[in-house]
Amino acid sequence: MTDSVFKATLIVACLFFTGFFALVVVPPLIENFDVWGAFAAGFVNPYSSGYSMDVLVCWAILAAWVVYEAKKYSVRKGWVCLLLGIVPGVAVGFALYLLLREKQIRAVRRDA
Repeated sequence: MTDSVFKATLIVACLFFTGFFALVVVPPLIENFDVWGAFAAGFVNPYSSGYSMDVLVCWAILAAWVVYEAKKYSVRKGWVCLLLGIVPGVAVGFALYLLLREKQIRAVRRDA
């Protein structure tokens, strides 16, 4: 896979998920602005609980990776991706971190 195809795939995935999230989550949240209730609704049955826990653990893994690479490789602004990992979701935060990271690591390689 070329770099441009990789980047395009990540951008399309971010846009797709953000659009889907906005269409599915925002209207009920506008109708009843209960953020905690909306979060808890992800745990209404064993199946949704499993998927919700997967998302939460994936965010924690992303957070560990962002902090690790900030110290080890001086990747900056990863905290923005962690915020985007909360809203709209880990899919967006993770994809954007990969784009951010790739750009900064390429600059480090060029300097070395």
